[in-house]
Amino acid sequence: MTQQARTLTYKILKKHLVTGKLEPGNEIGIRIDQTLTQDATGTMAYLQFEAMGVPKVRTEISVSYVDHNTLQQGFENADDHRYLETVAAKHGIYFSRPGNGICHQVHLERFGKPGKTLLGSDSHTPTGGGIGMLAIGAGGLDVAAAMGGGEFYLTAPEVIKIELAGKLRKWVSAKDVILHILSILSTKGNVNKVLEYTGPGVKTLSVPERATITNMGAETGVTTSIFPSDKITKMFLKAQGREKDWKAFEADQDASEYSRVIKIDLAAIEPLVAMPHSPGNIEKVRDLAGKKVDQVAIGSCTNSSLRDLVTVGEILKNKKVHPSTSLVISPGSRQVFSMIASNGTLTKMIDAGARIMESTCGFCIGNGQAPNTDAVSVRTNNRNFEGRSGTKSAGVYLVSPETAALCAVKGEFVDPLKQGEKAFPRISLPPKFEIDDGMILKPSKKPEKIEIFRGPNIGSPPKSVPLAGVFSGEVAIKVGDKITTDHIMPAGQRLKYRSNIKKYSEYVFEGVDPAFAANASRLRDAGKAVFIVAGESYGQGSSREHAAICPMFLGVKAVLAKSFERIHAANLVNFGILPLVFEKANDYDALEKGHALECEGLIAALEGGAAVSISDRTSGNTIKMNYCLSDRQKAIIKAGGLLNYTKIRKERGAS
Repeated sequence: MTQQARTLTYKILKKHLVTGKLEPGNEIGIRIDQTLTQDATGTMAYLQFEAMGVPKVRTEISVSYVDHNTLQQGFENADDHRYLETVAAKHGIYFSRPGNGICHQVHLERFGKPGKTLLGSDSHTPTGGGIGMLAIGAGGLDVAAAMGGGEFYLTAPEVIKIELAGKLRKWVSAKDVILHILSILSTKGNVNKVLEYTGPGVKTLSVPERATITNMGAETGVTTSIFPSDKITKMFLKAQGREKDWKAFEADQDASEYSRVIKIDLAAIEPLVAMPHSPGNIEKVRDLAGKKVDQVAIGSCTNSSLRDLVTVGEILKNKKVHPSTSLVISPGSRQVFSMIASNGTLTKMIDAGARIMESTCGFCIGNGQAPNTDAVSVRTNNRNFEGRSGTKSAGVYLVSPETAALCAVKGEFVDPLKQGEKAFPRISLPPKFEIDDGMILKPSKKPEKIEIFRGPNIGSPPKSVPLAGVFSGEVAIKVGDKITTDHIMPAGQRLKYRSNIKKYSEYVFEGVDPAFAANASRLRDAGKAVFIVAGESYGQGSSREHAAICPMFLGVKAVLAKSFERIHAANLVNFGILPLVFEKANDYDALEKGHALECEGLIAALEGGAAVSISDRTSGNTIKMNYCLSDRQKAIIKAGGLLNYTKIRKERGAS
């Protein structure tokens, strides 16, 4: 019998399959080889790991990065860092110290391996797909379970083939490729899909370029994106002194498992921009020519590689930043920082008037560098949600490093293609990169002697209660389409409370309805269930599980939405909140904040696979709600969340 020709995605899934039938739409459990966390999500992930009682991680390698809360305003951030360092030393986890770089950039450089699975508590973990990893973003609790040796559950995805032909023109970059793809796929409707890149055009893209594309593929809402591992990958790993980690991985030539094929001629792409306030709001840069630019920010996990910054340095060479424009640059890793210092790029940037930031997420997450009121801020990062920059009235425009550098010099948008091919800088990268892993701490060889540091801001994972068959309460908020996790749980200055759920919960929906937290607390304390009503694509953006934990703490029992994004829906289930989908779209229109709702026979409905009936006592309507839950997820919901479910299984002796 002839073996089935397979996509690269399904080759890796098959190799790591633990449970379930490997067909699109089925729930499967896969073995995870590597995990990563960052400090904004990592503190809670490791608190949850500790709660599981596993003495040492059971993955091939797990790495804890500090790259988000590095400003250390107040004691909270520094305390979290100390907790992360000590918990890593004790439990077999590598620790990348503050200043060593952004998790995705560093992991690509120092740890990622083709053909391996990577689970990260950050939605841009798919960056690893740039070297042929099956790299998936998830909530911290799912990552904690994987570190403990448990499988990661997901819906076996549909695979979309992105067939690349041709070669990019001068002044057009990988950022423009993924913006072009976003113009095709948008930011919604792509749940449980994978983007798999093939075709002769792949061989014209370096690993940093591929990683830019897989990184920002997260904005489409897909599970992940992946490139083959080929000679280009081997060259990258050799430059990192890791040639032994290379293996060739690619799809079979006659693979037929693709649900859709999108053909793209790289030579036909032109410089693009994601307009405020969505990564899917794509226009051509030339159509904005002449528009004044107040701020330019270059860096983030999307565009801060050596290739990106050397290119920027050459564009800035012997020029000055426009007097009305601010330019900040953040190298993606200490390796990149060191190399641009050695090769003269850093001097060119400083001489041009750029301000050099730490190798952190920084401005991308609104942690510093907030633009002025009503500003036009041109950035190379991956998200431009309203208010994410720290200034609600500012508009953030997402572009390539090349376009951003030109904007900084001119003080306005310019069409890069009009600069001419001869004006494009010629760059060459060294065959060997500078390697110094001195800022990556290995786990202790004597873990029993490690005392874990816990500052006063460090709490415990909040406890939830098993699902009741009947509950009644009130709609505490009604929101529209494309509500992001930034809307639900603000980042920026609030990040320091990530390990203090009671405090952080005070800021749920802060920018949408400042009274939400107090109102929800009042309902919870009165013994009433809290309901959230939402439109399409609820939970876009970050993997931050706090967008589920904090609502759970405030008494939210269910979110009634037109549709959900993958990671957030999984996080809701993990914390015992029902993600329910309107059977009839117009039922959304009839519900309003303050409506009294009651649900009876909930457990029976879940067990029987029937729709959930919710009575709107205010209007007298009965609303039918559907759900997309596996039997395992139903059991988690009934238990009150994944931690309760795991404890119950452990007590019963289940594996």
